[in-house]
Amino acid sequence: MRLKILVLTNLFPTPWDPLRSAFNRQQFERLGKHHDVDVLTAVDFRERFTRERSPLRLSDLRTDHFIFFYPPLIGRSLHGVCWLLSLLAQKFRRLRHANPDCMLVSWAYPDAAAASWLARRLGVPYVVKVHGTDLNVKAEQALLRPQIRYALQGAQAVVAVSQALADKAVALGAEPSRVHVLYNGVEQNLFSPGPRSEARERLKLPQNERLLLYVGNLKDSKGCLDLIETFPHVLSTRPDTRLLFIGTGPCKDALLQRAAALGCADRVQLLGAIEHFALGDWFRAADLLCLPSHNEGVPNVVLEAMACGTPVVATRVGGIPEVLPDHAGILVPVRDRVALRSALVAALAESWDAERIAAHASRFRWDENIRQLGGILQAAAMTRADVVDYSSP
Repeated sequence: MRLKILVLTNLFPTPWDPLRSAFNRQQFERLGKHHDVDVLTAVDFRERFTRERSPLRLSDLRTDHFIFFYPPLIGRSLHGVCWLLSLLAQKFRRLRHANPDCMLVSWAYPDAAAASWLARRLGVPYVVKVHGTDLNVKAEQALLRPQIRYALQGAQAVVAVSQALADKAVALGAEPSRVHVLYNGVEQNLFSPGPRSEARERLKLPQNERLLLYVGNLKDSKGCLDLIETFPHVLSTRPDTRLLFIGTGPCKDALLQRAAALGCADRVQLLGAIEHFALGDWFRAADLLCLPSHNEGVPNVVLEAMACGTPVVATRVGGIPEVLPDHAGILVPVRDRVALRSALVAALAESWDAERIAAHASRFRWDENIRQLGGILQAAAMTRADVVDYSSP
């Protein structure tokens, strides 16, 4: 049965951030090959009015956006209301005529908290997809927790990208039988093993250095500052190492300043954002990927690096321990810089089996992900006649 699916989320590429959330783009485009998928993306008003618009090409989807207005710095507990009012003010007519079979809401707060209210009143079943920070951080805040609980309890299904997140969803009040663990997939045509020397030649990188790679948002919660602080110790034992940061974010200047203060600026490069389709060569060129996040779901960069046969040093948070076995990398405690620097030195000295690492990563397949997600959405849509407005008298 071909469904009409309305996706509501902030995690999707927009003309002002075309590289945003590549994992959702990959998933929703594939879902669009089997169903009629309409993606409506919330765009932060600060992003909309401070960034230049760029071309955005998507396939097998209908896409649109609305501007999410909210009071900055204060009133986080009101963001769900602001998100909903922004959506209704700009897209009420479209929503009224959309008549979807079900909604898929990607991100718990404010997205699902607001969309759950809308879905109930439209009589449309909805599925919530949770990713990491939405439950690991936001759900720990006293004023946000009840709103997230309300959204999860009313959902026909909750899709979690890791077992750790699924357990959190259940602890928040989601019905266990409605919670599904669904790991993201990897684009095998983009991320697969290959000769390191050839990847470095294409990228014009030196052949005689060890390359330590970070891929992700440059923000403190991703551990990028922890990584730069440990790098001088790595250089003291492996002076031929170069540290490459791929990504953008608020910590860019801090990273440059710390690299200069620590005396390693000549061994550190900030490369900025790189298109998702071009990341494969960077993983293949690297000796090691490091992602010392403070909280996570299951970051796709870990899966993609392993698919290229590249080992990973990461923190023991969220779903990372579920996907990173000992033969593919090293796990360290969160915010433990001493453990991190020791793991980096050990990992750079280790002889890793790239074929075995890639074979492990091959089980994370988008076709299986879409098959399971389609089944979850089909089951949700079948309940449409039973969906009621629980707040009605």
